[in-house]
Amino acid sequence: MKLGTASQNEDANTKLQYYQKEDQVLLSVDCIIFGFDEKELKVLLVKRNFEPEMGKWSLIGGFLKKSENLDEVAIRVLNALTGLKDIYMEQLYSYSRIDRDPGQRTISVAYYALIDLNAKNFDKIKIDSAKWFEINKVPQLIFDHNEMIEKAILRLRRKALVKPIGFELLPEKFTMRELQSLYESILDKKLDKRNFINKVNLLDILDKLDEKDMTSSRKGSFLYRFNEEKYKRKSDEGFDFKI
Repeated sequence: MKLGTASQNEDANTKLQYYQKEDQVLLSVDCIIFGFDEKELKVLLVKRNFEPEMGKWSLIGGFLKKSENLDEVAIRVLNALTGLKDIYMEQLYSYSRIDRDPGQRTISVAYYALIDLNAKNFDKIKIDSAKWFEINKVPQLIFDHNEMIEKAILRLRRKALVKPIGFELLPEKFTMRELQSLYESILDKKLDKRNFINKVNLLDILDKLDEKDMTSSRKGSFLYRFNEEKYKRKSDEGFDFKI
């Protein structure tokens, strides 16, 4: 047993020597977390509590550990800030400019995530220094984080027009007005109500419920639910999602 353990340690030490002559750099993950409050699309930022750039607004991030892959880092970072795990998340882009981080040479892989702010499993932000900002009121951030957000918004706009990822930002039950407000916020433009409703109805992937939201008007507004099974079935048949 002792001989086996010594042999394993020797193998491990040998492997560590393979790339000693190569430059070593840090690898981090930065997360762009989008949320929708039924009126505006927002992004979650934190006030940095360590140097460099302490006290300035930043995306939430973390460094890759030897025992993790990139997706696991992103999940860990998102959970630390929101308490959530099972949410929509997608790798966005890699940022490797040599001088992007004055602390040390660091390559960052950006992810963006979508959360429903009214979800039952989303209690509150877990970090006191974090705050939601409307996407058109994002302050100057550290390093290249503003660039990351801009790229994430462009990706979200393209995806929302051809995939039903926008429903990840809505509660399980929503009004047609809330759905339109979401797309207007994502696309940053006003949409004609009649044309929008017609397009959505033609998709035939929503279930109209017998319930109404009575807070919007005296007559109330019917509630809808995204039917994921119907969408998957239609997609298998060659259906294209287009808003």
